[in-house]
Amino acid sequence: MFRLRRSSGEVLVGQEPVRRRDHAYRHATVVVATLLLPLALVVTRGRRFRERACEWAFRIRYPAESLAGLTPETRAAFVAARCAALWHDAELIGVTSGHRLFAEQEELFQEAVTSYGSEPRAREWVLPPQESAHVQGIAVDVRPTEGARWLERHGDRFGLYRTYANEWWHFEYHPSYRATGRRPPMRPTPGTLPARY
Repeated sequence: MFRLRRSSGEVLVGQEPVRRRDHAYRHATVVVATLLLPLALVVTRGRRFRERACEWAFRIRYPAESLAGLTPETRAAFVAARCAALWHDAELIGVTSGHRLFAEQEELFQEAVTSYGSEPRAREWVLPPQESAHVQGIAVDVRPTEGARWLERHGDRFGLYRTYANEWWHFEYHPSYRATGRRPPMRPTPGTLPARY
């Protein structure tokens, strides 16, 4: 994500520009996952060998990412979604942030209050820990922008939805919406109260 601060103090948020190397990483990850398929077939029972090869390839591409702390359902939905994105559309979906500890979220919120000058302004970007889907283990912040676009188009198949208009990277797991075929209302910012049906 890039942020551009105008002289008026207004912050413009946009999607990251597509870099030439992103295409190279995408194709290399597909090749690595394909090369790992035979090994995954040997060590994995059933039909999950493609998912296993995909996850191994993602560990190579994004070695620092962690899915630890996500609820088992959220983790399973995210893994299934990003494997579908890789195998069907050659798109990468990496995680920049998943589960956060209460204290970590509190620190992020306090930093935002200091940076933006008030709690209401801070809530446009960061929620306090008692309200954060990251603390609950049901939210992932993803990259690159092409992966986020794929997840926005196809995430409902997995119960994953973009929930804030100002954060293209933030997705939450909401299986109840998947069951009804509806999407959760997209809120303008994290601090905006959800619309009611």
